[in-house]
Formats: sequence, structure tokens, C-alpha cells
Amino acid sequence: MTIKQRKKDHVDLTTSGKVDYKQATGFEQYRFIHNALPEVNMEDVTTEATFLNRTFDFPLFISSMTGGYTDAGAVNAVIAEFCEEYNLPFGVGSQRIMLEDPEAISSFSIVRERAPNAFIASNIGGAQLIGGLAKEKVEILISSIKADAVIVHLNPLQELMQPEGDRSFKGILSGIGQLVEDCELPVIVKETGAGISAEVARRLLDEGVRVIDIAGAGGTSWAKVENRRKSNRDPQDTFNDWGIPSAEALLQTADLKKDFDFQLIASGGIRSSHDIAKSICLGSDFSAAAQPVIKAIVDDGQSGLKKLYKNWKRQLTIILTLLGCERLDDLKPKHVKLKRRDR
Repeated sequence: MTIKQRKKDHVDLTTSGKVDYKQATGFEQYRFIHNALPEVNMEDVTTEATFLNRTFDFPLFISSMTGGYTDAGAVNAVIAEFCEEYNLPFGVGSQRIMLEDPEAISSFSIVRERAPNAFIASNIGGAQLIGGLAKEKVEILISSIKADAVIVHLNPLQELMQPEGDRSFKGILSGIGQLVEDCELPVIVKETGAGISAEVARRLLDEGVRVIDIAGAGGTSWAKVENRRKSNRDPQDTFNDWGIPSAEALLQTADLKKDFDFQLIASGGIRSSHDIAKSICLGSDFSAAAQPVIKAIVDDGQSGLKKLYKNWKRQLTIILTLLGCERLDDLKPKHVKLKRRDR
């Protein structure tokens, strides 16, 4: 099984809707506290958000997923053009394949060609940093897309479910620290859907990481993705629901803001602006999503992506208005409440 085929399998499975977690994100446990006297005008409400000192039109980072196989270039081109037009940040999929197969570079470099001004992040797996990633390889990752940041993705659960996955994880943390030291760009560390705990976040922040993406459980289960692949003859189905729910991971990590200066991204099952607004109320600075974006593109191309975005932006504007908030910074824990559970 080649890396290219594996990447294609990933996209095919995640857009099928059959590989989501059974456990929910936790955001559904919260409800907004309606404000019957909002005292704001909807036309004055803005969804602008600041991320790594840049202002974007909407608090959505389009997460890394695709790259390195034949159709990935076309998907990445659509995302790049969209983010250029609507002023949104995004990250490419793992660039590991570029370091092994130079022919794969074009499926990544196309993003900067289509989005000369957009915020674009490079992406490499934590396992590839064990022992330190050579500076010339870091330069290839960055220069190929003229990156504005570097994402390190952590995915031990996914790797352990892959028949061909990594089994060695000792040394990733020091590798991240070395990357932070060697790289002039901000380093973002994200999980791939099983969540980052407060203890792990603290260790990352001690190494100088600037942004944590908690990427919790409740959206796509990458364990289930790997276990559904036809080439996996010994699927470990008992791990399909392993992970920290997104809301729980977010609350844990947000508590570290009293000790560290960093930005926090909420992802993992973000499926609407209700999820985005709730995550901000609970402590995130930004949100991220991949599956609904890729699915919209696969189903209806760029028009489908634009429709999704416009619906989400209008939805968030209405939520802010109904809570009496003109800006995202106005969203606070007081605007949500845990639903009463049945006894």
C-alpha cells in the first residue's frame, strides 16, 4: 500500500459519513442563554477574528487533510482559491510524502500559486521529528508553499491502527522543541481527532509551541478510518471510539491560559457555527474543520464550499446578535449553560 493510495483512501472514507465517532463532541451538552434584549444591530455584528497577528473574516481554520495523491492537487486548489477570496487560513495535508517522492510536490505547491496572499501552514507528522528533522528538509516543507506557519500533527492512535503505521513515538517532544528552535515561523501542534489533554498541552507549551489545536473526539474517528480500509486485514475495532471529547479537551487546555501566552484552536467534530460559538465561549480563540469542507468540495466543488461558508457565516452572525454580542471577543462562558440532564 503506497502513501498515495492511503491518502486517497482517507479522503474517500472521511467523506462517506461512516467513520464518525459514536461518542459526541460534548458541545451538544451546552445551550446558549437567549438574550431577549440584545441591544445590538445585526448589521453592526462582525465575525472577524485574529489568529497569529492576522485578522481573518471568520474564525475558521480549514484543517489539514489532503495532499500527495493524484486528485489532491485539485482539492487543494479549490481550498486555496476559496481561502484567498474569503480571507481564511488553511493548512495542507502531511508533507511527509514530499520528502520521499519529489513528484508529490506539485499537489502541495499549487496552493500558493492559487492563493498568493492567503495564510497557509505546512504540515509534518510528529513521528518524522524524532531525532530532529534536518534543516534542509524543514526548508523544503516551508519553501514549497511559502508557508506562514508549521503544523506538527500528533496521531499515535491512527498510526497504531495502520498496518503500515509508525510504532515509535519516543523523542517526538524533543523533536518539536528542536523544530521550534530551528524554525522562524510559529509552530502549531494539533491532534488528529483523539484530543490533547492539559498535561500534554503544558509539555508542548514548555517547548515554545505557539498554538494548540486540541482536535478532540466527536468528529471523524481516524481509528475507524484506518480500520475500515480494505488493506487492513486485522482491524482493531475496539479502539474506534478512543479519545477525549472536544469540549472536555478544550476546557482542560483553556485553563492553561492563566500560565501561558498561546492561542487555542477548537476542532474535532465542528459541524456548524453553533459549535464554533460554543467553543469560543468555552475558551478557544479559533476553530478548525476539515471533513465538512472536503465533503462540500467532493459533492459540489467550489460552489458547495461557498454555500457552506455563507451559511455558517450568517448562522454565526445571528448567534452573536441573539446573545447581544457585536464581536467574537464578547463571547464568554456566561453565554452558555450545561443542559439539565435527565435523572
